[in-house]
Amino acid sequence: MPDPSDTTRPLRAVVAEDQALLRTGLIRILEATGFEVTAAVADAATLTTALTAPDLDIAVVDIRMPPTFSNEGLVAAITARAARPGLPVLVLSQYVEPLYARELLASGEGAVGYLLKDRVSDVDAFVDAVRRVAGGGTVLDPEVVAALVSGATPQDRLARLTAREAETLGLMAEGRSNLAIAARMGISDKAVDKHVGNILHKLDLPNDSDDNRRVLAVLAWLNSS
Repeated sequence: MPDPSDTTRPLRAVVAEDQALLRTGLIRILEATGFEVTAAVADAATLTTALTAPDLDIAVVDIRMPPTFSNEGLVAAITARAARPGLPVLVLSQYVEPLYARELLASGEGAVGYLLKDRVSDVDAFVDAVRRVAGGGTVLDPEVVAALVSGATPQDRLARLTAREAETLGLMAEGRSNLAIAARMGISDKAVDKHVGNILHKLDLPNDSDDNRRVLAVLAWLNSS
């Protein structure tokens, strides 16, 4: 898989969206911000083929695609990631569907994102999300996070977190860095580091790489909702 940190060439993207107007908009946004769109498809069968391209850096995929408009895009993305672990995929959805977010994150490998289609109108934020996923990060829409938080119960294992730790985990789920979390919460970087360390410890996560443990922490949140 190409290295997204290689700045000698543009990041290569596949766009999968059945609505022609939005598909054209996504292509224009990505190409105007330095991406090379190597394929733009309107159905899951064509997407499956496009996702086998060896030089693919990121796929931006609509969850609901023809023929049934249920979860064809998501299934194609998950299947492709099973064949190519860590393949960067950012899925777009019209509505908040936490179940699909859980399925997408189930491998715990990162390089995934889930955004509502409305976020595309904020071009800078959308492109930033695409780049973060291409670089191996995890990005979740704030509304998805809010739905998961509201569904949490006192019995789930996240109940051991303090309110500030839970807030930190919510911002981690949005794909924010420690520096961004500190700015959002109005606390120091060291305080965020402490919260993150406490979260990883309280969730009994394995002593693996920090990036992978952050993904597992978010996955624990999703699975508990």
